Amino acid sequence: MKTILLPTAPHDLMPATLETALRFARQCEAYIEGFALRPPLAEIVSVDMVMGLTWAADERGDAEGEAQARQIFEDFMKAHDVPRDAGAMGKLCWRWNADAPAGDEFVGSHSRIYDVTVLGKPGQRAAGPRMATLEAVLFEGGRPVLIAPEKPPETIGETILIAWNGSTETAHVVAMAMPLLHAAKRIVVLTAEGAVVPGPSGDQLAKALRRHGLDVEAVALQSGKGHPGQVILDHAEKIGCDLLIKGAYTQSRIRQMIFGGATSHILANARIPVFMAH
Repeated sequence: MKTILLPTAPHDLMPATLETALRFARQCEAYIEGFALRPPLAEIVSVDMVMGLTWAADERGDAEGEAQARQIFEDFMKAHDVPRDAGAMGKLCWRWNADAPAGDEFVGSHSRIYDVTVLGKPGQRAAGPRMATLEAVLFEGGRPVLIAPEKPPETIGETILIAWNGSTETAHVVAMAMPLLHAAKRIVVLTAEGAVVPGPSGDQLAKALRRHGLDVEAVALQSGKGHPGQVILDHAEKIGCDLLIKGAYTQSRIRQMIFGGATSHILANARIPVFMAH
């Protein structure tokens, strides 16, 4: 994986997100492109003085947020001796995209040409990473997302757990994760029984991956009365997993919001990097 998109915003989880992205990029000798992630300006038509003043204030706030994001990104890269992009291919480097417009729509479309987008874990904090950004990349980008945990990891991808449920979404993300699987020291395919859809079994996936020369273990666990997402996270912790690979939203987003689902549970509770795609 040679190209990483790194939306940047001034929030508490940005340092951990930057650390995660850089660790991943160093492993891959990848190019990192940063840009200022900020909400879109309100679509206001100025018909009186009050609305005009509101628009001007929004523009000032947007410019300040963009400048702050750039400062955070560039200061971090310089502090970690990451070279600026000079056109060399296949080398760790960075570039700041100063032309990125505000809004999640840009994030979703622009991510289509990158191998992976790195985002902080969305949560309930108003100033933290937003779920809307993650969903824009998952549903509009068609490319994988690496979700950084709140604490930067020591390693990424040495021990990989694939949360297999037989779905198209998980098949998609496994295919995109093949470079990571080839670099891993240990790969475990986990099926949480009771949380699968009609499709190939975990054993069948493991056999298919072995044909690529990979050493893969297959494990099936009963969810019982526990949450399937927690079964996955508990096993990840048990084996010392430092990267979880999972398809996103096999159930609809609305159903997951109402009834809960493995994706929602993992997004809320994971303490390791999660490589996810829809």
